Amino acid sequence: MSVMSSSSSAHGTDHPASARSDFLASFGWIALGAAFLVGGVTMDRLQNQDVNPYTVPGLLPGLLGLAMMLLGGGLLLRSWRQGGARRSGPTFAQEPGAVRQLWLALGLCTVFDVVLVGHGLPFWLAAALFVSVAILTLQQAQRQAAGRRLTFRAVAVAVLIGLGAGGGITLVFQEIFLVRLP
Repeated sequence: MSVMSSSSSAHGTDHPASARSDFLASFGWIALGAAFLVGGVTMDRLQNQDVNPYTVPGLLPGLLGLAMMLLGGGLLLRSWRQGGARRSGPTFAQEPGAVRQLWLALGLCTVFDVVLVGHGLPFWLAAALFVSVAILTLQQAQRQAAGRRLTFRAVAVAVLIGLGAGGGITLVFQEIFLVRLP
């Protein structure tokens, strides 16, 4: 899976992920999405308990699986057009800083799950903190490569995105899917 799958960021400073890496990663995303979809479709619908069809178990995992398959297909198509199927190029592990970025993302997710969620903070705030910090830390390599420093504007944008994501996630899960968040 590539960390940066576009040829350039909004600022045009990051290194392109190879078409070959994206080509290989697309199959993983499609397979994972298919597993989510199959798992969601095969879950018990709780029809004997008169559960609302929009809140049945498996609906969200199924929809997420479908979205992952579609996005994986888009990644496959784009990498195919860029020659990822026939030309060799660096794979994910060979791309500069890719493995470090992966471990950083996994560490951030672990901190979110173990430290932030369920320990007193409202979920929307924990999610907002996670998204904001993830944006700032995962873009650090791009800033360094471009010779830019962390600016107030970059922090403000990350915080606004984090607040929007935290609020949006909470709204969708609690109001639409009727899932009580920690």
